[in-house]
Amino acid sequence: MKNTILIIAFVLSGCTAFAQQKSDFHTWAATPPMGWNSWDCYGPTVTETEVKANADYMSRYLKKYGWEYIVVDIRWYVANDKSHGYNENNPDYNIDAYGRFIPSVNRFPSAAGGKGFKPLADYLHSKGLKFGIHIMRGVPVIAVKQGLPIKGSKATARDIYTEKDQCKWLHDMYTIVPGKEGAQEYYNSIFELYASWGLDFVKVDDLSAPIYFAEEIEMIRKAIARTGRKIVLSTSPGETPVAQGAHVQQHANMWRTVNDFWDNWKPLNEHFEVFERWNQWRAPGAWPDGDMLPLGRIGIRAEVGNPRMTAFTHDEQYTLMTLWSIFRSPLMFGGNLPDNDPFTLSLITNKNVLSVLNKSKNNKPVLTDATRAIWTAEPTDKAGKYLAVFNRTEQKMAITVELSSYGFQSPVTITDLWTGKVLGQFTGTFAPDINAHGTGLYLVSGK
Repeated sequence: MKNTILIIAFVLSGCTAFAQQKSDFHTWAATPPMGWNSWDCYGPTVTETEVKANADYMSRYLKKYGWEYIVVDIRWYVANDKSHGYNENNPDYNIDAYGRFIPSVNRFPSAAGGKGFKPLADYLHSKGLKFGIHIMRGVPVIAVKQGLPIKGSKATARDIYTEKDQCKWLHDMYTIVPGKEGAQEYYNSIFELYASWGLDFVKVDDLSAPIYFAEEIEMIRKAIARTGRKIVLSTSPGETPVAQGAHVQQHANMWRTVNDFWDNWKPLNEHFEVFERWNQWRAPGAWPDGDMLPLGRIGIRAEVGNPRMTAFTHDEQYTLMTLWSIFRSPLMFGGNLPDNDPFTLSLITNKNVLSVLNKSKNNKPVLTDATRAIWTAEPTDKAGKYLAVFNRTEQKMAITVELSSYGFQSPVTITDLWTGKVLGQFTGTFAPDINAHGTGLYLVSGK
């Protein structure tokens, strides 16, 4: 009888822990995640040496500012991939006996001997950083063709797949049929493996557009909860339907709002409307994601363009960082960090700007038209209000802010957050000159 009581107590405590784990996952990303992702500079070809070089830079220069995630993007399991288009003719896959992709040893030597990504994760953790990977939705085509068994189930990969709704731009995976015996168990098995490696972040691709796979998102959420490890979930790519805002907010920590974002003005300019649409769905631990920051040196072995420093002007880079910060989008840096110039480093280590990202509330657009945009927010750690003004035109111009219209009572003191300079006291209006495609970010406080 005593043993029976102990068993029941153990089971109940396990259920309670599971429920707590499931309900608390938003606390794992209480502020917008900040990190580095290999995609913009290395496409599907990044190597362990390159990942470690970026981690070393982050640990030395960025960690104290809140940057912490190092994310290995797509196809780390292919030994012979290439830039400017995936190798789909003769991909050299690495897969285990349960149909789970494992790291390619020629690119990630520490994975040899079945160690997977654990040695690399251990290296990052030793530097106080967190480790992330990219995966594709579904079950590997090669696992289906080989009829590989699913760990924790009597089913095989052939029992859980359908060719319907296969990803249009990469054909590594088939769709998993929710409700099939072995379907949830497959997702359980891969996240069990990732948790054993020490994973802290997962970016799951082909989940949101052109089809929103609600049931697979829920399966992934359950599989993560089952591991007992705090793995932040990012859904990707493309324009997640705003109509699914409530669902994705409930199940993910961050989700993409646009297709892949690169370094030219047109898509940056479009983010004003994109962020306005998504503003109501932001919540602590649930962040609409404007995509990676194509800053610094990108295109080294990427899908778009050749090796280059970002094509954004300095003013456009200020606009990007200001808009992402006052909207509170996750910040995932896309350039090769060791190649940063002093300007790029200054851009991503400005404490005043990062405080807007991490310590603000009631963030909202108050004006958006073809020529300008104005956003406001409230600090959570000091008095005053934040004010961001944006010039969407091709010419420098003054942007007039009627202070009382936006809740700023005169007289006020205005501080430029990018420079740290106190601009003075203002009454009635504030009309800063803003460069073409540029921005101003300010703290407005009582005199």
